[in-house]
Amino acid sequence: MLRVAVDALGGDHAPKSVVDGCLLALERDSELRIALCGPSEDLKALLKGKDYDFARLELIEAPDFISNHDSPTLAIRRKLNSSMVAAMDLLKNGEAQAFVSAGSTGAILAGGVFRVGRIKGIERPAIGAILPTLEGTPAMLIDSGANADARPEYLPQFALMGSSYMRGVLGIKRPKVGLLNVGAENEKGNELTKAAFPLLEAAPIDFYGNIEARDALGGAVQVIVADGFSGNIFLKGLEGTVSMLFALLKGALSEGILAKLGAALVYPKLKAMKKRLDYEEYGGAALLGVNGVMIKAHGSSNASAFSQAISQGASCARAGVARAIEEQLRLTLQG
Repeated sequence: MLRVAVDALGGDHAPKSVVDGCLLALERDSELRIALCGPSEDLKALLKGKDYDFARLELIEAPDFISNHDSPTLAIRRKLNSSMVAAMDLLKNGEAQAFVSAGSTGAILAGGVFRVGRIKGIERPAIGAILPTLEGTPAMLIDSGANADARPEYLPQFALMGSSYMRGVLGIKRPKVGLLNVGAENEKGNELTKAAFPLLEAAPIDFYGNIEARDALGGAVQVIVADGFSGNIFLKGLEGTVSMLFALLKGALSEGILAKLGAALVYPKLKAMKKRLDYEEYGGAALLGVNGVMIKAHGSSNASAFSQAISQGASCARAGVARAIEEQLRLTLQG
């Protein structure tokens, strides 16, 4: 059985959403075990009366909590009894094959670098977020927030890691890689993207070229490479736009009897579209470039979203994504 270490205290709705998400994930995957790290008495109270297999859900006592207000590096080094560090250490020591948390992104990144450790040859781990496209095939945005200040040589590594993930986890045999930029022409961009472009051309990936933000989710590419600053702005802009559009639609379809009748007719289509755009359907964002599978679930994850993040971690572990990245990097350096 595959074991996933889970931080019970990370996220806006923890620990209830985390506990319920764990139960959903166990119900969906009979080959899964979960080590749930947190204050055991509180977790036992949330599990009271629930129907689940006790042998597949182990509680690990870890009473401390790392918040978004803590200094990420100091918290990872000093809060050794925290739920996040306890879960990370299970991954580091080989007692779990994946780690999942909806907690502080900075702390997860710091823990990935300083506790779990980087894959040899990877200069900076990066966060890969899965996004929907018009073609129906998902795309990964990497980096979506780990490295606000990136150097040109980081971006080919991001591309390599994103390509390995899309092949291993989502089964896309030849993922195309696009460089997020202000124009499609080869010479467009700032100093970073101009310097990164020839490096991406020379990398062992299927490089599409530059791609503008308005076209990035059209389906032409399956890996969107960016520095963490630009990538995070792109991601947050998408989230805000989707929320605004559905709020406007909801308002428009509730104004008057005719609008409400129309809403009843299009409701199934709107529901399907919302599901396609909902982050809950895609689990979390993978921290790639570390010695193990680390998944950052959305901070506002409910039970369903958190269960998807756990399933994503299990899929990454089964696909051997970390080892695939390491092997691809070894071959690249040899070449």
